[in-house]
Amino acid sequence: MNVSSSNITVTVNYRDSFTKAVTKNVIVVVLGISINYINANLIHTFRKHQIFNTNPRYILFFHLVVNDMIQLTLSVLLFILSYLLYTLNVSFCCFAVLLTIFTTENTPLNLACMAVECYIAICIPLHHVQICTVKRTYVLIGLIWVTSLLSVLPDLFVTLAMEPLAFFHSRVFCVRGNVFRNPHIVKKRDVSYIVYLVIVWLTILYTYFQILFTAKAANKDAKKARNTILLHGFQLLLCMATYAAPLLKTALSYWFPENYADSLFACYIIIQVLPRFISPIVYGLRDKMFRRYLKRYLMCQMSHLD
Repeated sequence: MNVSSSNITVTVNYRDSFTKAVTKNVIVVVLGISINYINANLIHTFRKHQIFNTNPRYILFFHLVVNDMIQLTLSVLLFILSYLLYTLNVSFCCFAVLLTIFTTENTPLNLACMAVECYIAICIPLHHVQICTVKRTYVLIGLIWVTSLLSVLPDLFVTLAMEPLAFFHSRVFCVRGNVFRNPHIVKKRDVSYIVYLVIVWLTILYTYFQILFTAKAANKDAKKARNTILLHGFQLLLCMATYAAPLLKTALSYWFPENYADSLFACYIIIQVLPRFISPIVYGLRDKMFRRYLKRYLMCQMSHLD
């Protein structure tokens, strides 16, 4: 069995049986299509109604959903190609892995920004309109991408400088460690992950407890925001599992040596796929205003089908 993505790799010395391989690919494809279909409906609802385009909270949510769709699509694509072709051209693999890493690292930063927006709306509401403007929100999204680019692009530059030209025309099993092989890149990656997670977790915890204290005043919006921050924290916890993939793989090989491949497939679903399902729940289903417009759109689609 082989599973490939930006931060988790499943490589075992034997191949799955044909039936098991088909079953796993069907599960991954069905989940990927289902989640992307839900997210596509959310995006259409966002773009169709001006009320969402002028709200910084929904703009950040829209960016998170688009980012998740890109990450999930690439992750599923690499998973399928690992079974169909096994090895890919290094140049194509570099592009796919880099884009997957960008979107993977964007997620915790976006969650932190959404938590801060909730904090401002609940704890300092009088300044929310001045601080959280549409223009500043788009600038913030740009900064999220710039931060991820600055974190990952050095890997590409080091690889271009250190690897021979023939390497980029060769074929490898497409995972990050096979295309960015320099040991300094691995050390830099570990340090950057630690810095990312410390900053994001401190942001999540600070905003949660500030909103928690505000919620004690029986403010309904504050209590809802507190629950939203908790969901962000759970989503971030799943994202953190991605960064701990090497240690997790070692532990699974020790705990479940006979079912190692199946265990890692379950980890792939939990770490790479399911976190992309949480975003629609947080706003697509929990948010009353978004749910109302989404329901109206879905009922309209159903009436057209009839």
